[in-house]
Amino acid sequence: MLFRLFTLAALALPLPAIAQSLTPAESAQIDTLVAGSLRDTGVPSASIAIVRGGQIVFAKAYGKPSETIAVADPALPYQIASISKQFTAAAILLLEDEGRLSLDDTVAKYVPGVTGGDRITIRQLLSHTSGLQDYWPQDYSFAAMATPVTPQQIVDRWGKKPLDFEPGTQWQYSNTGYVVAGLIVEKIAKQPLLDFLQQRIFKPLDIRALDQDKAIGKGFPQGYGRFALGPVRPETPSAPGWLYAAGELSMSARDLAKWDVARLTRTTLPADDWAAQETPVRLVDGSTNGYGLGVSTGTANGRRYVEHSGEAVGFLSENIVYPDDQAAIVVLTNSWFSDAVGRISSGIANIVLPPPAASAEDAAALPRARAVYDQLRTGTLDRSRLTEDANFYFKPVALADYKSSLGALGEPTGFAQTGRARLRGGFVNRTYRITYPDRTLSLSTYAEPGANGRYEQFLVAPSQ
Repeated sequence: MLFRLFTLAALALPLPAIAQSLTPAESAQIDTLVAGSLRDTGVPSASIAIVRGGQIVFAKAYGKPSETIAVADPALPYQIASISKQFTAAAILLLEDEGRLSLDDTVAKYVPGVTGGDRITIRQLLSHTSGLQDYWPQDYSFAAMATPVTPQQIVDRWGKKPLDFEPGTQWQYSNTGYVVAGLIVEKIAKQPLLDFLQQRIFKPLDIRALDQDKAIGKGFPQGYGRFALGPVRPETPSAPGWLYAAGELSMSARDLAKWDVARLTRTTLPADDWAAQETPVRLVDGSTNGYGLGVSTGTANGRRYVEHSGEAVGFLSENIVYPDDQAAIVVLTNSWFSDAVGRISSGIANIVLPPPAASAEDAAALPRARAVYDQLRTGTLDRSRLTEDANFYFKPVALADYKSSLGALGEPTGFAQTGRARLRGGFVNRTYRITYPDRTLSLSTYAEPGANGRYEQFLVAPSQ
């Protein structure tokens, strides 16, 4: 099953939740982004949800979920696959809260016969550091998946093989470890894992969660695949039992976002359980790749995140939470080909999240860039601030077109840098988002380094 790995950052307390509804322009940009991603990749449908200010502010479905469901419905449950792992980990943490087990207990205490079970801890199962061989490393369904299986049968076939490494010495994604963890939950709780989750997590959060083995057929999204650039074809689901505690859940994007809100607000689980899940587990040599207990945490573009992706037969999903921004993005699709999930999730982040904290250089460049934009829309460009090539580019016809098309828009309602500055050809490139009530533009500038540097280039285009 697919997993996208990131690096760890330190934890911080959540900010107060203040709802920030999407503007009409932001909603329109998201519609364009998702529709374009589906069109370009051939992915049949997507369901997304957005949390901002600690509250769900957007939930919408796009495309065609199946041959029998012609209209996308945000209430439809998609298979979230490995995103389920954080729920299995949460179940373990809840049992530990009650004193019924410890993360440092060995596997042999609860599940006999597992190779190295006397040395593997529950913590190592949940952090993929156990050494147990993964039973599904392929990004396709193999022959055995056509036949129903039980968790114990998975353990008997893969959990009794020689370890790939000594527990705690390496990190290697292992669905097998989560199957063992699910068996431990059921033994201690004395009920099926899904029943325990329904009682302790899903019902309190009003989440409709289904066993993905039962979320197939008429009335549910169909999974799709594709061979190279061939036609998009329906996929045959795996037989019952293959995902279990490693990825058995189906739910809507909105329902998964409810869990994200609980993470941001530290509700439903005790605060120390959330912290434990988001704390990276270290190997015996002290190193870590940032994975905690069912989630990966890290920093990208100056922004902290808690993340996990998922892959089931014919489905890809992404769930990423931004604690410092009190935001989250859920993207569920019914295909397991293309980069649509990543394209949509990163595109939404660029639209709905505030720009990362600016460096001193970026902060100084912002008013200069805004002044250039105002000159462009009023036709008063200061040519002394341009390089020779830039002066050549801005012929009278170019300047007139900039003035007539931008001036008609009036005063922008927002002007902010997106992403980080980068060097290119000896110039510093920065990109800015310019917002109006009915549209958003992008301004790209290339300037000589230093406060008095001249501009080589600045281009304005509709924001993607």
